Amino acid sequence: MIVDLRSDTVTRPTAAMLEAMAAADVGDDVYGEDPTVNALEAEAAALFGKEAAVFTPTGSMANQIGLQLLVRPGEELLCDAKAHVVNYEMGAAAALGGITTRTWSTPGCRLDVDLVEPMINRPNPYATATRAIAVENTHNIGGGTVQPLAELQKLRDLADAYDLGLHLDGARIWNAHAASGVPFEAYGRLFDTVSVCLSKGLGAPVGSLLLTDAERASRARVIRKRLGGGMRQAGFLAAAGRYALANHVERLAEDHARARHLARSLEPFGLCDASAVETNIVIVRVPEIARLAVAAAEQGVKISVLGPDWGRMLTHYDVDDAGIEHAVKVLGDLVR
Repeated sequence: MIVDLRSDTVTRPTAAMLEAMAAADVGDDVYGEDPTVNALEAEAAALFGKEAAVFTPTGSMANQIGLQLLVRPGEELLCDAKAHVVNYEMGAAAALGGITTRTWSTPGCRLDVDLVEPMINRPNPYATATRAIAVENTHNIGGGTVQPLAELQKLRDLADAYDLGLHLDGARIWNAHAASGVPFEAYGRLFDTVSVCLSKGLGAPVGSLLLTDAERASRARVIRKRLGGGMRQAGFLAAAGRYALANHVERLAEDHARARHLARSLEPFGLCDASAVETNIVIVRVPEIARLAVAAAEQGVKISVLGPDWGRMLTHYDVDDAGIEHAVKVLGDLVR
C-alpha cells in the first residue's frame, strides 16, 4: 500500500473527472473563445461575489498577477513571514513585479491586525510606500490555520483607512470554508484580489483562478500572457476544475476528520500536536525527520520534510481510512 501524505497536490483525477475532461467543449482561450474556461471563470466569480475571474496554470501565477495588480514596481507588500508568496514562489514578487516586501510573525501564522498597522509606510521621501497586504487562508506552514473572519474584517477596515489593497492567497480557501462555514462570498467581499487553487484539496490535475473586478481582470490577462500563461484549448483543464467545484468541496470535511484522527493517533508518540489541527494539514516535529521520512517511504508512507526537525502530512481524497491506519502503524512503529 502506498499512502502519499506529502501534499494534497498528488491526487489523480477520478474517473468521472476524466470523463468531464474528455467531453469538454473547447476553443482558443487566448482569444477568449474557450466556452469551458469561460464557464469556469463565471462560476467561480459568482461563487465569491466577484465580477470576473482569470484561469491560470498555477497558484503561484495567480498570486503574482494579483500582487502586480495591487503593487507597482518599487512599492511594498506586507505579509506574514511564512507566507507562500514570499517563501515558495522563487522570489517572483521582486524578480518579476519589482515588489519589495516586509513581514510580520505570529504564532501559528494566525493574522493579528494589531501587528500590521505599525508596519504601514505612508508615501514620503524616505521610505518605500506600502501599497497592499497579503493574507494566506488556510495557512500552509501554519499547519492549515483558518484565519478568523472577524480579524479579516479588521484588516479590511485597516486597508480602507490607509487606502491599501488586499490580496488573499486562498489556495486552500475551500478548506477554510469547510472548517468554518464562512461563505465564499464573505471572503470575496473583503479582498481586492483572490487566488484559489483547483489542484490541491479539490483534486483537479492543473489550474488556479484569480478573482477580482472586471477592470483588474482585463489587466490580469495582459500580465498572464506576459508571464507565459496564455493557454489555448484550456477547456480540457477547466472541465476538471468545474467538476471539482461541483463535486469535491463538501467532501473536504472527510479529509479534515482523517487529519484529526491521524494527529490524535500519532500524538502519543510525540510526533505532533493534535489540538493544532484545524483542516487537512498535520505538522510533524521530530529530530532528524529526514531519516524518518526515508524509513517510512520504504514501507509505503510518504511525508514531506520541510526542515531538519519538522515536516507535514496532508490528507486528501486519495487517502482513505485504511491508508490513515497504515500510516499510523508505520510511523508509530518507527518512533517507538
